[in-house]
Amino acid sequence: MRTKSLKKNKINVVTLGCSKNVYDSEVLMGQLRANDKDVVHEEEGNIVVINTCGFIDNAKEESVNTILEYVEKKEAGEVDKVFVTGCLSERYKPDLQKEIPDVDAYFGTSELPSLLKALEADYKHELIGERMTTTPKNYAYLKIAEGCDRPCSFCAIPLMRGKHKSTPIEALVTESQKLAAKGVKELILIAQDLTYYGLDLYKKRNLAELLQELVKVEGIEWIRLHYAFPTGFPMDVLDVMNNEPKICNYLDIPLQHISDRLLKSMRRGTTQEKTTKLIADFRKYVPNMAIRTTLIVGYPGETEEDFQTLKSWVTAMRFERLGCFTYSHEENTHAYNLVDDVPEEVKQERANEIMEIQSQISWELNQEKIGKTFRCIIDRKEGNYFVGRTEFDSPDVDNEVLIDAAKFYLKQGEFALIKITDAADFDLYGEPVELVGPKK
Repeated sequence: MRTKSLKKNKINVVTLGCSKNVYDSEVLMGQLRANDKDVVHEEEGNIVVINTCGFIDNAKEESVNTILEYVEKKEAGEVDKVFVTGCLSERYKPDLQKEIPDVDAYFGTSELPSLLKALEADYKHELIGERMTTTPKNYAYLKIAEGCDRPCSFCAIPLMRGKHKSTPIEALVTESQKLAAKGVKELILIAQDLTYYGLDLYKKRNLAELLQELVKVEGIEWIRLHYAFPTGFPMDVLDVMNNEPKICNYLDIPLQHISDRLLKSMRRGTTQEKTTKLIADFRKYVPNMAIRTTLIVGYPGETEEDFQTLKSWVTAMRFERLGCFTYSHEENTHAYNLVDDVPEEVKQERANEIMEIQSQISWELNQEKIGKTFRCIIDRKEGNYFVGRTEFDSPDVDNEVLIDAAKFYLKQGEFALIKITDAADFDLYGEPVELVGPKK
């Protein structure tokens, strides 16, 4: 009996790392499905594709552990083949091939056609904008550019993703229309640097023009901006944010540090004075904007004085959202030539101190929301709560609004007006006032 040859392959795509990887996995899965392949995301399958992250030490460790886990399953006969793609594979392919040879093949970030061929599928050029989305049905990531031209000393992304390359406006509008047709209501725009968008294609920063085209897409009700860069920020984006109700009053702008000495070493192209003025301008032109930032502590040469400067600044700026990372010493980056001289425990203590300050700020800002009503999107039901978000909150990283499912019924993917009744450090509690349609 030829039972083995009759078994239909099921391809399991496992995604690690950031939203850019989520997007890439969705494109891969869309291509596989168009080739009539049975494909699932992080479920059981006899063929496994691991989309890895190689950004910092913790992410690399998670990626390697996941590869080893599936190689063990392969040895045990639980899966037939293991393929590895993504940033870790792009950056360390020779090392990985040597250290973990039982993987069937490794592919870099730009080798989708080769990966598909290994999976006995053809790359279909006509599938522009076709993806098999893995996020809740109401929101999706829209990657508007790949790669990065910025020279930041600590960052390995250009090594893994290459130079900045914008996707044409027409292609992004088409992709957004296809997402809207599937019921997506919120687009989260992502790139290594949104503010650089268009410089390569249109010879000017063109994010504002892209937004003006995307707001015309029927069915899309929220458009959210992730990963802006503080140097050369295109201020016309603020005009669009003010004038177009669909653009969320929200901006994710990683600032990394505020000590002038460290900003110079980090090659960020800005200063404390310029950064502080930029944030003040944001708040002046869009008064109710929620600003998310991320910071790095423990960068080479960070003194106690530098850290105190950062702490004072975080206290004064009162960011609506903030994350803090410990510095990771990445080979082949400019900062790798510096001595990684801040002990690991000091890095962690500093990160904890920053997050304690932010926790208090977040609690105080959340208390101000009690009694107010916000238009929320309902992402999911979890345990005894429906979980929603305001326009000031991005999925997975920001505040959530919890509504008691024993008392109220809400539909996932729908908007509702929610009155905030209580608030903690990073969660809001509320009750629905009414279901609402598109924002007028």
